[in-house]
Parts: sequence; C-alpha cells; structure tokens
Amino acid sequence: MMLESIDASELAIPFKGAFKHAAAERHATQSLWVRARAASGETGFGEGCPREYVTAESLGTSLSFVDRHRAEWLAEIRDLETLRSWVEIHEALIDTHPAAWTAVELALLDVLGRRQDCSVESLLGVPELAGRFQYTAVLGDGTAAQFEAQLERFLQAGFRTFKIKLSPHRMENEAKVRALLASGLAGDAVRADANNIWRNPEACLRDLGSLQLRFAALEEPLQPGDFEGLLAVAESLDTRIILDESIARVGQLNQIPSDPGRWLVNCRVSKMGGLLRSIRLVRSATSRGLGVIVGAHAGETSVLTRAALTVVSAADGLVYAQEGAFGTHLLAHDVVNPPLMFGAGGVIDVALAGLAGQPGLGLDISRA
Repeated sequence: MMLESIDASELAIPFKGAFKHAAAERHATQSLWVRARAASGETGFGEGCPREYVTAESLGTSLSFVDRHRAEWLAEIRDLETLRSWVEIHEALIDTHPAAWTAVELALLDVLGRRQDCSVESLLGVPELAGRFQYTAVLGDGTAAQFEAQLERFLQAGFRTFKIKLSPHRMENEAKVRALLASGLAGDAVRADANNIWRNPEACLRDLGSLQLRFAALEEPLQPGDFEGLLAVAESLDTRIILDESIARVGQLNQIPSDPGRWLVNCRVSKMGGLLRSIRLVRSATSRGLGVIVGAHAGETSVLTRAALTVVSAADGLVYAQEGAFGTHLLAHDVVNPPLMFGAGGVIDVALAGLAGQPGLGLDISRA
C-alpha cells in the first residue's frame, strides 16, 4: 500500500456540561484529529488527546510533530510490518509525543484494515470483538448538588460500578461519601481518583483515613512515580492503588513494588502512545499478575472508544474495569454516526453496534 496523504487538525467539540477533576476543568474536547489516505482511495481516521498534565503535550506540539514526520511516514510505512518497525525504532520519540502518535497510528491502522478488508483486530491478530462491554460510571468533581444529580442519573441508568473524582477539600469528599452511602452503594462498587492531589502519604491519610467508606481502589493520590508512598497508602487504607500518570510506558512496570495484588494499571490508549503499545502494556501487566483498567480521557470521541475495545479484546478477559464511552452523553456531537457509546446499564453491545468484523475501525465518520 502506498500512502498519499496524512493530514492533522484540531478537533474541538463543546461538552454539554463542564467535567472537572483536581487537575483540570474541561468544557470542550482537546484532541488531535488525523486523516490518512491511501493512493488507492481508502481513508482512515485517528484521534489523540494531548494533555499537558499527563503527557506534557499540547495541541501545538502535536501538530508540529505530525508536520515534522509526515514525509517520513509517507515514504516508509506501507503495511503493518513497516508500521511496527517504525514504532519499535522510535520508542523514545513516541514517549514524548504519545497522544500525537496515537492519532497517527489509529488512522494508519484504520486505512490498512480498510485496504485489506479486515478488522483492526484481525490485522493485529487479536480476537474479534464480541459480546457486551461493561463500563464504569465516572462522576466529576462538582458541587454536592451536581454530584448527587450525576449519581442519581447513573443509578437510574443501571450502572454497577462507579468512579468518583476526589477533591482537595476534605469536607467535599465527606459529602460525596455520604451521598454514596445514602444511595446504598458499598465500597467494593466504588473507585476514587485523586489526580495526584497529595504531596505525601501522611497528608493523604489524614484527609482520607476518616472517610466512612473503604474504596475498592484509589487512583493516583500522590505525585506520579511515588511508588513507595503509594504502597504505604494502600496498606494503611487496605485498598488497591490504580496507577495512571505513574505508568505511561511498559518499562515503568519494573518500578512497581512487589505484591501485584495491590496494584491496578490504568491503560489509556492516547496516554500509552497507540494501540500497539497499549496491547503490549496490557499483556505485560497481566503476565505479572497486575490488574488492568482500560480507561479514557474526558472528551474522547467514538474513535478512541473503538480503539479501547481492541485493547480489551486483546486482554483475554483479564480487564478489571472499563471507563469512557461517553459519546454524546457528554459531547454536543460526535465524529461518528451513530456514536459509539454506552447504553442502558453502561453497556456497549457489539452486535447492536454492528462492529464485528467491519473493515478497519468499522466506524462511519461524519467529520471528514
């Protein structure tokens, strides 16, 4: 296959309401959109979510990355083998531009699949999509009234598991816990994401130790990479720790202390630098006995939702939980028609979505 063009642009879609956590408040998407076209006419699309506080990328650096390397990709990438080779040779470069590369790689995999008339799963040698994918309800860090309203909507929609965003303010977290308990939820159904609020274990334990709920898992309460401090928090609160910002590449798994049962790794495709690296991470993590969550950035469109399904399919049933798939529950509109997003009970049904075996990512892109 000869590539004819690779084009990149900003993708800005307003949210229906603000989504807030300790590191940022968002009112619209912050995404890189890439279109790749083969000389034979097939077109593929990709998306990445550069985040300054996660991968140190911006839309500006992402667009510059594509501009710098476009000619190289057009000349060198012809099939899956040459795509894999480029990823392996340029690991360090992708480490510094993971979201930008994610958008490019997804577009290339999409066009390769369409060119070969096979799904991305078939192309990559992972099981075809099948069955139902169950998502966790993710509640942002808003006012008490906003939190209670979100919680009630998710409960009425039939969600089984929940993730809340913690606040730097103890009283706000106490109010959230009271709302959860009043709704009849037990700690084993709730995870909490702190987005690196606390500087040390002592401050974290002072604020969380008195909460009347033991969360099933606690995500990134300390600064990224403070594994010993995180282990101390896990043992004091008798919970598991979810590693997100602390794990952005496979090599960092070696830094995790022993006792794999204490740890979960949040694999977000855009954070990891594409599908190939995400699949590698998940397989490496599960082989070590680590749990895996396939997560998402706030504001992802159906394209990254679709890519995450491939990662789950490659994990052989070893995924602890899935997050994302908000589609037009959060976005004013999506790039895909119809949007790929969770329905009743937080489920995506592959048969109903018509995804199984479709060429490439199998999406009907409305934003060309």
